[in-house]
Amino acid sequence: MLILSRKINESLVINNNIVITVVEVGRGKVRLGIEAPSEIPVHRQEVYDAIKLGETDAKSKKLSTL
Repeated sequence: MLILSRKINESLVINNNIVITVVEVGRGKVRLGIEAPSEIPVHRQEVYDAIKLGETDAKSKKLSTL
């Protein structure tokens, strides 16, 4: 894991086409702005996990009907 320090309005760039900017810091939270091409999905971890779980459930149901 890479750990970086950034201040408000400072950014980091990933793969020349994804920019993550620190928008706000406070109350135990950090707000990030993310600019990425529309073909690249961007999800919070819990949403990503739910999507993957749903895909796994769908595959299991499909296999059980065969």
